[in-house]
Amino acid sequence: MLTVKDILNIKAIEGIKLVAGAAGLDNQISIVNIIENPDVFDWLTSNELLLSTGYIFKDSEELQNKIIQELVENNCAGLCIKIKRYFDKVPRNMIDLADKHGLPILELPFEYTLSRVIAIINEKTNADYDAMNRRSLDLHNALFKIALEGGGIEQISAELADTIHNPVLILDRDWNLLGYTDHKDNEAPLRQMLPLVRNRPVFPAEFTEAIPKYISEIKKSIKRTYRYRDQAFKCRIMPVAVSNHVYGYIVVFQTIRILGEFDYMALEHVSTILALDRIKAKEIEAVKLKIKQDFFDDLLSGNFTSVETLHSLSDLHGLKVKYVYYCMVVHIEADKLEDYTDIVYRKYELEHIAKKCVGLIYGQSHKANGELTCYYRNQQIIILIGRNEEKPPIAVSETKTFAQELLELLSMEMREVRFMMGIGSQYKTLPSLHRSFFEAQEAMRLMQRFNDNRTISHFEDYSVYHFLDSNIKPVEMEAFFHKVLGVVHNHDQTANTRFISTLEYYFMYNQNITEAAKAMFIHRNTFIYRIDKIKELLGTDLKNADELFQIQLALNLYRLMVKG
Repeated sequence: MLTVKDILNIKAIEGIKLVAGAAGLDNQISIVNIIENPDVFDWLTSNELLLSTGYIFKDSEELQNKIIQELVENNCAGLCIKIKRYFDKVPRNMIDLADKHGLPILELPFEYTLSRVIAIINEKTNADYDAMNRRSLDLHNALFKIALEGGGIEQISAELADTIHNPVLILDRDWNLLGYTDHKDNEAPLRQMLPLVRNRPVFPAEFTEAIPKYISEIKKSIKRTYRYRDQAFKCRIMPVAVSNHVYGYIVVFQTIRILGEFDYMALEHVSTILALDRIKAKEIEAVKLKIKQDFFDDLLSGNFTSVETLHSLSDLHGLKVKYVYYCMVVHIEADKLEDYTDIVYRKYELEHIAKKCVGLIYGQSHKANGELTCYYRNQQIIILIGRNEEKPPIAVSETKTFAQELLELLSMEMREVRFMMGIGSQYKTLPSLHRSFFEAQEAMRLMQRFNDNRTISHFEDYSVYHFLDSNIKPVEMEAFFHKVLGVVHNHDQTANTRFISTLEYYFMYNQNITEAAKAMFIHRNTFIYRIDKIKELLGTDLKNADELFQIQLALNLYRLMVKG
């Protein structure tokens, strides 16, 4: 393989000279790159020779020293600086630091362009890639064989750890653990410094949040440092991505040795194989979900005509025939999805959000006071909660408390997503469960219609409005309202009073004048005055039970008319 010493003897770039780091003249060069941006530190690889005009570090001694340290830490071959552009000569602090670490620094005469130098060196190194390519092909074949034979993530991670001689973690796109392989020579076992639990986060949020969002577009590993107690561990993080869709990450702890060129090639091979594995797993999961969705769609639509078929399929999907169930529906609104012009990618992201919600909900199933079954369908999460028919019914307040806990958890974990929840009543038989699902949907519809500030509602909260809205035509609603309260409404319109609102608060607080006045932020005497005027307009003392019922009914119809 080409070395730094060989560079000095290439006649096509005569005049290049060594100014520091003579101890590293035998450093091997696998690739040549240009460094004109500090962000490149994330992407440095072993045996890389960096070329620069010096522009990015010309005014900062701190950055000059950092560049030397970063190249040393990443086992780079050396640094070549074009002089007479921003430097007449290489700064003394860089020379001293490079000599200390044995990192070669070369001065490139002004007349050579960086691109020309790269072309010349690459021409000399091409012959060295044949042997590397043969090793790369052998590794690719071995990995592909594992994938074809269904070896899965554990075997793939074991093969990679053995190849690169370092411990390996394989994580999903949310940084949850899918698999890992430690190495026998690792003196800092992964289990001692990481919580290695399947399908649970491995790293703290501050570590993963610092990873660039565009990592999938780079398609190269980046360098990071993981700190545990008083120790710092160098890591390499490789995205598992296809068409900028991230399926997961490979994390390599460089606790045994620094990665070399072939190791980076191995990472790229494994990333590709894992992407195929994740896509296959996603397809299998999609088929299973489709079967489950079809069953629940029929169940919640009331389409089952055969009780025997319903019972046999219920057992298959985890429902108990002798349980009583109620339904909760969670609606998802994610504004960020509107930013995606690619419909397929938008669907993929929505499924990811929904799947994550299902996982969070199952994590709270022990609080449900019953057995919880959950699945997602488009922008909705459907939750069924059942308990033995011999147990007492679940109170509405209890279902709301559990719903509130779920909502708080979902909102905390997914801050960019808005949620709304509807709850149906409890039903004694599975064939009747579709009514609870309808009620949950109806509770959300009416909650939206009335534009209430709440995000959770039970069907009972709006059962009266549902009955009226479903059974009385709009024309009949308006006629009844004007017959009972038309004179009061007309007075509000002409005299700019608030008598209709006063009546609503009057009944809302069970005709308690003090509490109703307090809720309206008016004086008690003002409230009494309004009620007296209403009595005068209606010609009633508001004591007759039939009249009171008609007034309350008219007020409910008024709400429907206004919000319609």
